[in-house]
Amino acid sequence: MSGQSGGLDITLPENLRTIWRKALRRTRSLRLRLFFVIFFVALIPCVIMRHALTSNYIEQAVSVRKSTVTNQMETIAAHLITYNYLEEGASEVIDAELAQISSLYDGRIIIVDPELTILRDTYDISTGKTMISEEVIRGLTEGTGFSQYDANNGYIEIVTPIKSQPTGSTVTESGEQTGVTVNGVMLTSVSTDTIVATRDRLNTQGIIVEALTIVIVLSLAIFLSGASTEPFRRLAGEMLNVRAGYSNEPIHINNTLETQQICDSFNTVLEREKVLDDSREEFVANVSHELKTPITSMKVLADSLLAQEDAPVEMYREFMGDIAGEIERENRIINDLLTLVRADRQAGTELEVRETDINKLTETVLKRLKPIAVKKDVELIFESVRSVSASVDEVKITQMITNLVENAIKYNKDHGWVRVVLDADHQNFFLSVSDSGVGIPEESLAHIYERFYRVDKSHSREIGGTGLGLALTRSAVIMHHGIIECSSKPGEGTTFTVTIPLIYRKI
Repeated sequence: MSGQSGGLDITLPENLRTIWRKALRRTRSLRLRLFFVIFFVALIPCVIMRHALTSNYIEQAVSVRKSTVTNQMETIAAHLITYNYLEEGASEVIDAELAQISSLYDGRIIIVDPELTILRDTYDISTGKTMISEEVIRGLTEGTGFSQYDANNGYIEIVTPIKSQPTGSTVTESGEQTGVTVNGVMLTSVSTDTIVATRDRLNTQGIIVEALTIVIVLSLAIFLSGASTEPFRRLAGEMLNVRAGYSNEPIHINNTLETQQICDSFNTVLEREKVLDDSREEFVANVSHELKTPITSMKVLADSLLAQEDAPVEMYREFMGDIAGEIERENRIINDLLTLVRADRQAGTELEVRETDINKLTETVLKRLKPIAVKKDVELIFESVRSVSASVDEVKITQMITNLVENAIKYNKDHGWVRVVLDADHQNFFLSVSDSGVGIPEESLAHIYERFYRVDKSHSREIGGTGLGLALTRSAVIMHHGIIECSSKPGEGTTFTVTIPLIYRKI
């Protein structure tokens, strides 16, 4: 079997593949990532600091020892001239100083005269021999001291010229002395074993401190990563409870700003779901009621006819006319429902948009509705402020204007009026439909776009309303990225104002 992970084809048994997948999932854990971040951020500086301290210690200690021994050897070099050691070859004071420094630094001091003969060796193995080396020759010819550190062999080598300064010697502008004679050199080898041993002790102590630091940092990383992700774990648990249906209450975990923001967003979605659920329940109840009412009426009429054996023809005609009216009403409800469902499905799809003459479209709708207005003795008034051409779905806009004007006629007073005003600016066109009708109470304005909502249920059924017209109208406006607004006063009339962009742009 082959399991792919991270782009690699790994052939593993099924149980190992399962373990591998679980391990990969764990690497996505926020707690694990926080643990590693805290652990390494705290540990790496400790390791770097230990290595830096030990390395710097060697450099500093070697530098200090070079300086100290160089100063001491320059002092001894002056004493060699003072006690005329190079000519006489013996001095208890000089021998004591040489022995003391050799013993103090576990080193070796060799005194060489200008003929490269070794006059004194603190190891007493090379006295009287000739020493030819680059360091000695350089010290004799240049008359300057220098030092070098051999880290591999663990010693410091210092070359100190033995110079005499006769009376009358001068110093040039470059800092060189004239009249100085180099009478020999001292070659000093100083052990750095004590420095290395001290470095090793410091390193050991650093490792111990580092180990303690690792334990502390490990504990701290476990605690902090757990404490940091605990609110998210609780949040996930609460969300699972809501998802499983054990709870339907808002979540409040405000330990951190992030969890508070997530809770607020989740609670907003939860509240919206509750509203949608309530809306669905109400919608189903309304649909059931609306569809059941005509059927009940038809059943009552049919039962009344069946109960009368010798019912006259006129009664049959009257009752059958009523039944036909109820069937027509049922048909309107079903057609409106189908239209609304199609509108919901097409809310995210493309409209059949084309350049349309809104003035001509509005006039066509008003001409079609004029017979209804004449029957109700309602005057239709159309005011076109300017010519308007816009990119719209002609069918949707026709339905929108029809619903608004038809409602204004149906819910109007006898001998009333309906005024339709069309205007535009450089971005939008505005359609205003005003009437002299019964008006809408203020508490109902927020619900008029809800499906099956009726301000006056008895009057609406009397005139044949289904309660879906404004829902369809609002859907058409939103699909064009427009705005619909309503203002009304009971007994004085209602005004609907629609604002729609002249150019349709997909969002």
